[in-house]
Amino acid sequence: MDPVLQAALRRSGAVLIQGAKGTGKTSTAEQAAASQVRVDVDPRVELFLETDPSQVLLGQVPRLIDEWQRQLKLWDLVRREVDDRKLPGQFILTGSSTPDTTVPRHSGAGRFAILNLRPMTLWELGLSSGDYRLDAIRQGDELPVTSPEPLSTMHWAELIARGGWPSVLDWPLDHAMDYVSDYLALTADVDIAQATGMRRDPAKVRRLMVSLGRNTGSEASISTLTQDTSGQVANLKRETISNYLDVLQRLMVVDPLPAWQTTLRDSARLRKAPKWHFVDPSMAVAALQARPDQLVAEPKTLGLLFESLATRDLRIYAETGKGRIYHARDSAGREIDVVIEYPDGWVACEIKLGMGQVEQAAANLNRFAAVVDTQSVGPCLAKLVVVGNGPGYTRKDGVKVVPLASLRP
Repeated sequence: MDPVLQAALRRSGAVLIQGAKGTGKTSTAEQAAASQVRVDVDPRVELFLETDPSQVLLGQVPRLIDEWQRQLKLWDLVRREVDDRKLPGQFILTGSSTPDTTVPRHSGAGRFAILNLRPMTLWELGLSSGDYRLDAIRQGDELPVTSPEPLSTMHWAELIARGGWPSVLDWPLDHAMDYVSDYLALTADVDIAQATGMRRDPAKVRRLMVSLGRNTGSEASISTLTQDTSGQVANLKRETISNYLDVLQRLMVVDPLPAWQTTLRDSARLRKAPKWHFVDPSMAVAALQARPDQLVAEPKTLGLLFESLATRDLRIYAETGKGRIYHARDSAGREIDVVIEYPDGWVACEIKLGMGQVEQAAANLNRFAAVVDTQSVGPCLAKLVVVGNGPGYTRKDGVKVVPLASLRP
């Protein structure tokens, strides 16, 4: 994120860094800021906003305004100040939730650059060799053949359960897992009420998070989640589940993968439902109260969580190169786990933990790519099978097999 932030400060008057709690937004911003004010803990902020709002904005630039969403009027104040100064790199705003869209405020278009900070990827954690650059792959570079050291299924289960949280890098695994469990508990008990300004039932929120854990990587409908969440205590309404999902997305705890919308050459239609993912797959493990050994004993569940891990990393790598990430499934049953859309074309990815599924995954990629109308979305730049173990190489049909632990932006 560091070079991305620096580039944004060079072109925009203000930069908004948003993301879930614990992803390192403040630490990242502090490295670039010359002064700061912390809205959530500085008692002077509210007084200044009532008497002399300009005082909050005074300081060396870039000026960091941390947890800005605690005082929503700051958005328009910063926007106005950027207009008046007519200079780039004036402010950095950070926030761990997005305000309710019903609150009126100017869009900030043309003044703000918006960056999404997510948990750390395998590359950032030092767990990827970085032999393959996603940007180089999409530009058509040939892949060298590699044979990375294989990781056991237990190793993958532990990586998924730990997650990419900067705070717990050096913690024992059980302590790191407790951190994520506490995170979800505080989300249900405190954060949702703070974000909405209304009392919510933490037990219902926790049941929804369990359901999302069970449905990680799926296109479960609101009706399915409602039915799955309802239990002996109470039957939840569809509207309640929809509202809770909205708040969890505003808190950036849930990070759904939208459906790709383009034109196909045949009569099949692309479905519109998103795939459900937490911002980090460790949250799904915590919601299910699962241990790594239990995940190893359930290969299907572990495979879906590996898909969520790979989706997290691909999303971050793609955004670094100005790509947008989707999933695709059509009415004929053809499915692609991840589609990365770039200005000059698109990359199709299937995600498989085991090498035994590569042949089927490659066939899926070729079958789906053949029916995409490239006139509407541009050429297919690459077809990838992202795997957990095995060598990296290019198949005779052009499909590239890429170990996740060899990938970088």
